[in-house]
Amino acid sequence: MARSKLPILAQYLRPHWKGAAGGVVALLLVNCLGIFIPLILRNGVDQLQETFSYGAVIRYALLIAGLASGMWVVRMLSRIWLFGVGRQVEFDLKQRIFSHLLGMEPAYFVDNTPGDLISRATSDVDNIRRLLGFAVLSLANTIFAYALTLPVMLSISVQLTLASLAIYPAMFFMVHLFSDRLRQQQLDVQQRTSDLSDLIQEDISGMSLIKIYAQEENERRAFADRNQKLLTANLRLARTRTTLFPLLGGLASISLLVLLWLGAGAIANNTLSVGDFIALLLYVERLVFPTALLGFTITAYQRGEVSIDRVEHILQEVPKIRDAHHAIPLPKEEVRGWVSAHHLTFTYPGAEAPALQNVEFTIKPGETIALVGPIGVGKSTLANALPRLLNVAPNQLFVDGYDITQIRLRDLRAAIAYVPQESYLFSTTIKNNVRYGNPVAELDEVELAAKQAQIHPEILNFPQQYKTIVGERGITLSGGQRQRTALSRALLVDAPILILDDALSSVDNQTATQILQNLKTGTQRKTVLFITHQMSAAAIADRILVMDQGTIVQQGNHEELLSQGGLYQELWEQHTLEQVLQ
Repeated sequence: MARSKLPILAQYLRPHWKGAAGGVVALLLVNCLGIFIPLILRNGVDQLQETFSYGAVIRYALLIAGLASGMWVVRMLSRIWLFGVGRQVEFDLKQRIFSHLLGMEPAYFVDNTPGDLISRATSDVDNIRRLLGFAVLSLANTIFAYALTLPVMLSISVQLTLASLAIYPAMFFMVHLFSDRLRQQQLDVQQRTSDLSDLIQEDISGMSLIKIYAQEENERRAFADRNQKLLTANLRLARTRTTLFPLLGGLASISLLVLLWLGAGAIANNTLSVGDFIALLLYVERLVFPTALLGFTITAYQRGEVSIDRVEHILQEVPKIRDAHHAIPLPKEEVRGWVSAHHLTFTYPGAEAPALQNVEFTIKPGETIALVGPIGVGKSTLANALPRLLNVAPNQLFVDGYDITQIRLRDLRAAIAYVPQESYLFSTTIKNNVRYGNPVAELDEVELAAKQAQIHPEILNFPQQYKTIVGERGITLSGGQRQRTALSRALLVDAPILILDDALSSVDNQTATQILQNLKTGTQRKTVLFITHQMSAAAIADRILVMDQGTIVQQGNHEELLSQGGLYQELWEQHTLEQVLQ
């Protein structure tokens, strides 16, 4: 086993060392019992050759049957313990991976596709389970079989033992020869499996789009291409395995033929008793099985080794957004809602130009601020920066005067209710979607939030009302209904700061304006940052921030900005023209 993997395997096994130790000890006991059976049979054969007795036959038969039964029981215990340890490690790893992924920043899931992460958390973890179950059991059994059997065989006949096992070095050399090839081919299979999982996950999520654009045939060809690559990788691995494993089994069987040939001559020359010969045959047979099984053990190990690398690649990834060493606690009930930015600059990894550049603003507690500007000028980047969904630099964004990079993450995000552009809903009831941020909220609280979001009357028209299942990603709802359901979810948590990132783009201007008016008058303690392209809704905000090219170029109320001219006036005139043309 590769030296570099041993510490990792030890780390996996450490919480379950008692079960692993029990399984290994039980396996040792099995092999000790297995050593005695051929010796008892040898003694019986030699004794019965001299003096035959039915009583002796029955006595030896019962003794051997008793030992064999004991071996069966102990072997079953060893399997239960070792396979159980494998299952426990599988459970632990899945928990660790999921918990670790929950702590990663959103950008991580852009670079690492869901299909690949799912494959690593399922099939790769399953391979590690097999490594710590079957492979450990097989390897320990092989070590014990050789360590206990060889000394006894040598004590019977050194010459015959060495002759019968002369082929084994060639077997081990062959295993070493094929090892790297098996590992590389196994890695290729697992990568191809991840690629196929990516495509399946992506196509199932985007099935409506596939049908709208009639791209079923293209997706079928894409799937066939990846599936063919997986088949080719699997066949390549299967060819290597079907070449190696029969060779190992065949070479192991040669030792029996050598023993039969030389042993018959030794018996004829009276240098070996029949009992010793039978014992040697049984001992060689004991070594043939674990040696022939070595090929399957290698496969389980190669799969496990590759999977350990793939799983550890996830677990060793350090979140870029995490609590500072001495993070500041900021209970939600103490947050006033004062938000400010000072020389806020942010550049996406790999981008040449900054998405935000020297952004300056201050939002007072309870203010409703509209953020407007052309598409792609950094409005959503600013919205994502406030709850630290982006890795912004220190001393640029502040909540209640505290640098957000120094506030405890769970407190910062508890103080900010954020409704992004894409309103993600879970495949559960409307009630559970609305109260996602507060799972114990009562129905009357859910209804109040829905009323504030102007969605309550429409929910009452659904057959199951608040018990209606919305389907994956809320597919059974219209775009406007999804957005207002997501807004209800944000309103229910009653955070001091509310960010709406174009969250009402699918809602008509009148409804959007009414919702913003409700937020402005009905919840005085909230600070609202409303990013929108609906200028009529933005016009009723306390203040309007106008963004262009990643910076704030204008700010003021509707009348002040119109009198200033500039970008805001252009946006308003464009909006007015669109209203006339409708």
